[in-house]
Amino acid sequence: MMQKVQRFGGAMIAPVLLFAFNSIVLAFAIVFQDPEIMGGLAAEGTFWTDIWSVIEAGGWVVFDHMELLFVIGLPIGLAKKANARAALEAFIIYMTWNTFINAILQIWDFGVELGSTEEVLGVKAIGGVETLDTNIIGALLISGMVIWLHNKFYDTALPEWIGIFSGSAFVVIIGFIVTLPLAFLTAWLWPMLQGYMFQLQDLIAGSGTAGVGAFVFLERILIPTGLHHFIAQPFKYGPAVVDGGLTNFWFENLADISAYNGTLRDLVPQAGFGLNSMPKVFAPIGIGAAFIATAKPEQRKKTIALVLPTAVTAVLTGITEPFEFTFLFLAPQLYVVYSLLAAAMAMTVYALGVSLVLGGGLISFFPRFIIPLSTNHMDAIIIFFIVGLAFSALYFLIFRWSILKFNIKTPGRDDTGEVKLHTKKDYKSKKAGEAGNDNGASTSGTSPVRQSTNPNAQKAGHFLEGLGGIENVTDINNCATRLRVKVADESKILDDDFFKSGGAHGIVRNGTAIQVIVGLDVPKVRDFFEEIVEDESK
Repeated sequence: MMQKVQRFGGAMIAPVLLFAFNSIVLAFAIVFQDPEIMGGLAAEGTFWTDIWSVIEAGGWVVFDHMELLFVIGLPIGLAKKANARAALEAFIIYMTWNTFINAILQIWDFGVELGSTEEVLGVKAIGGVETLDTNIIGALLISGMVIWLHNKFYDTALPEWIGIFSGSAFVVIIGFIVTLPLAFLTAWLWPMLQGYMFQLQDLIAGSGTAGVGAFVFLERILIPTGLHHFIAQPFKYGPAVVDGGLTNFWFENLADISAYNGTLRDLVPQAGFGLNSMPKVFAPIGIGAAFIATAKPEQRKKTIALVLPTAVTAVLTGITEPFEFTFLFLAPQLYVVYSLLAAAMAMTVYALGVSLVLGGGLISFFPRFIIPLSTNHMDAIIIFFIVGLAFSALYFLIFRWSILKFNIKTPGRDDTGEVKLHTKKDYKSKKAGEAGNDNGASTSGTSPVRQSTNPNAQKAGHFLEGLGGIENVTDINNCATRLRVKVADESKILDDDFFKSGGAHGIVRNGTAIQVIVGLDVPKVRDFFEEIVEDESK
C-alpha cells in the first residue's frame, strides 16, 4: 500500500512542475502593472499596462485549468501501458462527468445556482463547462478511477464484429456508464461536503503559529518517504486552507496585499502555510558551510567544489534533496533536527507578523514578495531575511557540533581522502574476482541507448545495471527528482556506491520499492530507462 501511495504522490509532480515558470511570469506581470511600484508607466490604458495584462492572462492558464492538468498528468505517471491513450481517456471521462453535473443541476434543484453573471462560491467553469468546483479533489478521484479502468480493461479482447469499441473506446464507454450515477451522487453530496470543507479551512487557517510549525515539520520529515506531496499539494494547489490553493490565492490578491498597511499575518493568516519553502533557501547555507568547515584541511578545496554548486542550486531554485539525503543517510538523527529547525524558522517568522506564500527558491522570492511588498511591507521583508539568516547560523552551529562530536563522515571527512565519487570503472575493478554476475544485472544489452553519449542515457543504463537488469525491474515511475522503481528481488541491487558512481545523489531502499535520487533530469533519465527496457524486452 505504501508503495502505491508513494507512486501516486510521485505522479502528481508532472503537472506541478508546470507551475514554476508561470508563477514567476504572473508575479512579474502583477508587479509591472502596479502604479505604486512603476508609477505613471503602469497607468491604466498605457501600452506598458496593456502588454503586461496580456502576459498576465497567459500566466494564469495553468492555474485556471489546474484540474485538467492533474487529470491528464496523472495517467502519464501511473498508467501501466499506453500512457498517452490513458491521458486522453481521463480527459474525456472527466469532462463527461462535469457535463453530466451541469445538466443535472439545471434540471433538478440541489441548491446550486448555475448561469449567474456573478461569481458563485462552489461553482467553476472547467473546459468551458459550468460545474461544481470540486477542485483537484475531483480531478484526482476521476483520473485515478480512469487509470484503474485503463489498466484493467484497455487490453480486453472483444469479438471481432465489435472490435472498433476495444482499447481506449472500451475504457471510455465504461467510464461514461460509471460517471452518470457518480455525477448524480456528486451533485447531491458535494454541496454538503463543501460546507464541512469551509469549516475545516477556517480551523486550519486559525491554528496559528503552532499549525504553521506542524505543517512545515510534517512536510520536511516526510520527504524521504515521498509522502510529503500529500501534505504540501492540498495546501499549495488544493482546498486545504483556501479554495483554489495558496498559490492561486496569493497571485489573485497580491495587489491588495501589497497595498495593505497592517501586518501580513493580520491580513492573510492562511498564507503562513506558504512559509514551508523558507528552509529551502536558508538551511543549505548553514549546512553547506558546516560540511566545508568540518572537512579535513587536505580535502577542503574538493569539498567546496562539491558542496558550493549544490548549495547555490538549492538557494536559487529550492532543490534541496542532495543536502537532505546526504545527512539522512549518514546521520538520520540530523534529519530530525533539520526538520525541527525548519518548523521553528517558519513559526518564528509567522509569530513576528510575516505571512507569505513563497516559491521554490530565491529566484521566485523577488517577483513573489520582495519587489511587490517593498512599498508597504519592507519591515516584513527585513524580518524574513534576518530570521532566515539567523537560522542559517543556527544550522551551521548545530551541524558543525554534531559532525565533530559524533565523527559523522560528511563530504571531506572520509578516511580514504576521496571527496568525489568513484567511477564505474573503479567499482567494476573492485568487484573483479567476485563470483560471476550473481546479481543478475544485464550488462550486454542491445538497446542503442546504451551506446549513446548523452549523459542521461548513460545514467539510465548504469542505474538499470545496478537495479539488477531488465529482468528484475517490474515497475517504473518518477517524481520531481527521484527515479522510483519496483524490483522483483531486492538482493540483486548493487550497493549505494555503484549508483553514486553513475551520477545519483543516493538511493532509498524500502523492500522492493527503490528510489534512485537523480535530480531534476529524472524525467529524461526515466525516458531513456524505459526505452532500454522496452528495446531489450522484445
